[in-house]
Amino acid sequence: MSNLRLDWCSYDAAKYAVMNWHYSETMPSGKLIKIGVWEDENFIGTVIYSRGGAPNIAEPYGMDQTEVCELTRVALNDHNAPVTQILSISRKLLTSKCPGLRLVVSYADPEQDHEGTIYQADNWHYERQLDGRDYIKINGKTWHPRSLNAKYGTSSISKLKSEFGPDSVERVPVDGKHKYLYPLDDDLRPKVKDMAQPYP
Repeated sequence: MSNLRLDWCSYDAAKYAVMNWHYSETMPSGKLIKIGVWEDENFIGTVIYSRGGAPNIAEPYGMDQTEVCELTRVALNDHNAPVTQILSISRKLLTSKCPGLRLVVSYADPEQDHEGTIYQADNWHYERQLDGRDYIKINGKTWHPRSLNAKYGTSSISKLKSEFGPDSVERVPVDGKHKYLYPLDDDLRPKVKDMAQPYP
C-alpha cells in the first residue's frame, strides 16, 4: 500500500503538475491555495483551490466572498490512492489555512467528456448545468476564452488567427459545465442539499 502525503507546494511544482497532468495545461490566475500530493515521497500532482473565475462566486448562496472558493484544478499523474481520499485530505488542509470557508464550488466540463464522476464519488451535491457559451478551437483543441487569456494573453479571434493562421482558429458553441457544491460546515449542509439536483 502506498504512503500518501499531502502538503503545501510551490507555484512551480503546482504549475508542473498542471502543465503535464491536467487537460487545460493552464494555471488559474489570482490567489491560489496550492496543495502537493506525494505517494511514497514521489510528487504525483496537485490540488488547487482559488477564488475562481466568477467575480461573484458567493452571491447565489447569500454568502460573503471570503466564505466560498473554487476547486480549480486536480492534476494528478498515475496514482494508487483514490481521488476521493486525496480530495478529503486537501479539504482538511484548506480549512486549516482558511477557517472561514464554508462552501467549495467546482465544475465538470462536458467538452472533455467529464460529468463529475470524482465529485459524485466524493459525495458532492450537483447544483445544475450552466448555460452553454462560445469557446475557441485552435488546431482542433477547444479552449475556454479565460484559459487562452492566461496562456496567450488574448482570446481575440483576430489576434489568434494572426498568431496561428486564419484557418486554424474558430469559434465553437459548447455545452455548459456541470456545477457541483461541497459544504464545509453542518449549518450549510441542509441548504445545499435542498438545492441539489440528480447527478447527470
